[in-house]
Amino acid sequence: MTKSVRISIDAMGGDHGPGVLIPGAALALERHPEMRFLIFGEEKHVVPVLDAHPALKAASEFRHADVSVKMDEKPSQALRIGRYKSSMWRAIQAVREGEADACVSAGNTGALMAMSMFCLKTMSQVERPAIAAIWPTVRGESIVLDVGASIGADASHYVNLSVLGAAMARIVFDMERPTVGLLNVGREEIKGIEAVKEAGRTLREADLPNLDYRGFVEGDDIGRGTVDVVVTEGFTGNIALKTAEGTAKQIGEYLRGAMSRTWRAKLGYLLAKPAFDALRAKMDPSRANGGVFLGLEGVVIKSHGGADAKGFAAAVDIGYDMAHHNLMRTIRDMLDETPIATSA
Repeated sequence: MTKSVRISIDAMGGDHGPGVLIPGAALALERHPEMRFLIFGEEKHVVPVLDAHPALKAASEFRHADVSVKMDEKPSQALRIGRYKSSMWRAIQAVREGEADACVSAGNTGALMAMSMFCLKTMSQVERPAIAAIWPTVRGESIVLDVGASIGADASHYVNLSVLGAAMARIVFDMERPTVGLLNVGREEIKGIEAVKEAGRTLREADLPNLDYRGFVEGDDIGRGTVDVVVTEGFTGNIALKTAEGTAKQIGEYLRGAMSRTWRAKLGYLLAKPAFDALRAKMDPSRANGGVFLGLEGVVIKSHGGADAKGFAAAVDIGYDMAHHNLMRTIRDMLDETPIATSA
């Protein structure tokens, strides 16, 4: 019998609130009927939407929360006002109390990270948590981290990020020894800042059993899928993520403009429509929606604030996978095998 996975949902997060998040959770339930939900939010907004999805309602417990964290609220303000009584805090707290196996929110990223760190704490071997994103590549998918949790890193943080990313890759990609690369300005060992070079030396010499360190990778290697896990610090990672999203939209606009310019172009589009549909599906951001907060004493998933129901369902799916395959145990086991992480 498949083990039930319990997911807590911050139903008030994101740009669209329960009107999108509840249908998204319902879609995820169709794919994983054994899931159970704790849903937190304002009763007058959540319950009418939940009533329209009887299967989800039957698999859920709703709990009213008086406060909702606004998307533009500062993390310090969100902590001060929303601690203990907001839908976001209570969804995270459910993980801490063992009532849920993972929390999923589309809310304010800074507030979610601040509350997660305050409520769950970071793992003893980890100095700072990271946000890991699943990145579409020409070879399939890779994991990139950190994409925005914190700025700057020393060598030990880069090593920890490598271990955290590899642990996630083992679950997401079902592989024993994921390949890992450190993002750098060149592949040569003499290039880059000292922290990256020192982390590279440490990973190479450690020869860890659960990850295959492949050296430095450059920006164009991310889209190529050169390695399974690309490691960088949050400032660079977030810029790379936003640049990739912007480039995808730019290409889409170019294609739409070119295909509608002349009647021959329109005819060519009709003939090539199956290929364009496949390209659109490959570049669909909802397929890879859901950043995993790694390094915390619990599983928290951040959905894109503007995600539609299909996108939020993808984030819930990631939460299910991380909990079902016991991400926390995998991370602890791998950190115990990492000398620099243990000494830290």
